[in-house]
Amino acid sequence: MADAIRVLLVDDHQVVRRGLRTFLEVQEDIEVVGEAADGAEGVARAEELRPDVVLMDVKMPGMDGVEALRRLRELDNPARVLIVTSFTEQRTVVPALRAGAAGYVYKDVDPDALAGAIRSVHAGHILLQPEVAGALLSQEEANSGHSRGGSLTDREREVLGLIADGRSNREIARALVLSEKTVKTHVSNILMKLDLADRTQAALWAVRHGVTG
Repeated sequence: MADAIRVLLVDDHQVVRRGLRTFLEVQEDIEVVGEAADGAEGVARAEELRPDVVLMDVKMPGMDGVEALRRLRELDNPARVLIVTSFTEQRTVVPALRAGAAGYVYKDVDPDALAGAIRSVHAGHILLQPEVAGALLSQEEANSGHSRGGSLTDREREVLGLIADGRSNREIARALVLSEKTVKTHVSNILMKLDLADRTQAALWAVRHGVTG
């Protein structure tokens, strides 16, 4: 399983972790490399194990999922975080996405859909459901963003549109016949010009302002 997607499970309910592990262990391309029962332990295990993807609950005792996400960002941990939650309220999910999560699924998700979500975020895609996507950027941010968007070059707008389509840097490079290094430079410039923190916010900005690939 040298090429398997390495996954860390972070949830304060042992039965949830056991259920996730039982299902994921039968996937040929996914390997569960560890578990944690709260956010603090999850951060420590992510630093120790360097997984590709972290399945993270939001509501946990001690350090919750949102704070754990912020800590992973501070540590520049490369793991992609997929929120697995039983809470559907925007006020629960939106802070996690703002903190850097690559997307979220509900705990009653179909097992095959969960495996697909893991593969998707590992490939660099962003998983957002429509009812939450609109809440990530307030109208005030959207209005102020129009003027910032005018500073983008035509190429940067092309890259931004493909980010909004959920494309990874590799896929963008292939589509635009560029090197991945050049794409990364464009992405950095886009984030700087739009004053955004990450690709998730960039994708949402693009959707709100009609920039598509």
